[in-house]
Amino acid sequence: MDKEVRVRFAPSPTGGLHIGGVRTILFNYLFAKQNNGKFILRIEDTDQSRFVQGAEEYILNCLEWCGLTPDEGQGFGGNFGPYRQSERKNIYIKYAQQLVAQGHAYYAFDTPVDLENKRNAIPNFQYNQATRLQMRNSMTIPHEAVQSLINEGAPHVIRIKMPENENVYFNDLIRGDVSFDTHQVDDKVLLKADGMPTYHLAVVVDDYLMKISHVFRGEEWLPSAPVHILLWKYLGWDNDMPKWAHLPLILKPDGKGKLSKRDGERLGFPVFALDWTDPKTQEKATGYKETGFLPQALNNLLALLGWNDSTEQEIFTMQELVDKFSLERVHKGGAKFDWDKAKWFNAEWIKKLSAEELLPYVKDVLANKNINAKDDYLKTIIDLVKERCVLLPDFYAQSHFFFTEPKTYDMDALKSKWSDEKGLFFNDLISQFNQINNWDGVDLENVFKELASAKAIKVGELMLPFRVMLVGGKFGPQVFLIAEIIGKQQTLARIAKALETIKL
Repeated sequence: MDKEVRVRFAPSPTGGLHIGGVRTILFNYLFAKQNNGKFILRIEDTDQSRFVQGAEEYILNCLEWCGLTPDEGQGFGGNFGPYRQSERKNIYIKYAQQLVAQGHAYYAFDTPVDLENKRNAIPNFQYNQATRLQMRNSMTIPHEAVQSLINEGAPHVIRIKMPENENVYFNDLIRGDVSFDTHQVDDKVLLKADGMPTYHLAVVVDDYLMKISHVFRGEEWLPSAPVHILLWKYLGWDNDMPKWAHLPLILKPDGKGKLSKRDGERLGFPVFALDWTDPKTQEKATGYKETGFLPQALNNLLALLGWNDSTEQEIFTMQELVDKFSLERVHKGGAKFDWDKAKWFNAEWIKKLSAEELLPYVKDVLANKNINAKDDYLKTIIDLVKERCVLLPDFYAQSHFFFTEPKTYDMDALKSKWSDEKGLFFNDLISQFNQINNWDGVDLENVFKELASAKAIKVGELMLPFRVMLVGGKFGPQVFLIAEIIGKQQTLARIAKALETIKL
């Protein structure tokens, strides 16, 4: 490529981070790493009315959990700062004024009341080529009066002057050639009355000053593209304009519209990366992390929502994604979200990771249940039960009996296989097990089967009761292995306690 690849993720700190945003981060990250470029985090907080306390820190926490670490940006340093737009306010004014001087923008003095009156008078009112000469702006007010109003500090904004009946063309790296008729685009505000830029001006100025080479963003930003392209042109930066890629939407499971937080609440799955509680409303949204997802699984899932490598492969490490990712294989159409498939990815990653890699996640799950155990013991158990786990909390459900004896029993399962002679069998089994010095699963199984044979009871009729005695229900790995791991004392105590319970 001609110049250094520099891509950016530029969120507004207004709330939780939707998985669509995480996927945008991921695609930026993969493209940067593949091309030995830089991935930059920029905080776009020019709309102070929508600023939410704690949202910026939340975004940083999401990036950390996902393992998608920026090379530079807010919180990471770099040579193109500040990386928070509210700290760059003095930068934008001169560019807005330059556009006015060139005739590509104008001052507008319309009050909120003026605009409301127009909206009431004209259905679907837009401030554009057809209406701007009816408004209070520097095209309808004499030059001297405009200067007087500015000198007096009269509230005003600066709007782009969209050309009439022109076509704006650009090449999208995903969608190919795209064109817009400027007649369909209104005169967007570039600089607000408080001196802060709107997104439209700030994003162009910042992308230019930060030498951004490629812009990856959701397809919902396509309607803004002609405004941004014209600003690049009007400011004389045509040759430095980044290449554009508008990513497909992540759709609701039925494919009808963009996936929203409300869809997740309605259908029972998260749409945010981490838990988010709105500090104003106290409304809480569940995150993938807290639901029990591995970050590797979420990244893998999101990579394949709108992209594939043309093979049947579905499980990708981050390095494989870096190596194989290509914009040519990003789909134009939206990708339906499938919660069952999402859980499948997580289950596959749980199987894929070693006990050592899973250890910190499982320790967190068990710590929430006030269970602490030595690492080596935990790793043994992780290897035994991970094939049965879909979400991380499943590690507790599938292994709690290794740490504490059952508090309840599946009595229906027990009694369906129970008889007095089986009670006598387990009483004798306690005596037989008590004499074993080498407490090994294979030896325990041999003793168990020999005693069953001696009493003429089918081994299959005894296995379920034995399992329920040790774990409380019809679940868990190989039962003699469970007995080996929990040890002699616990095994004998659990059999004895269960026998007492069954008598009641």
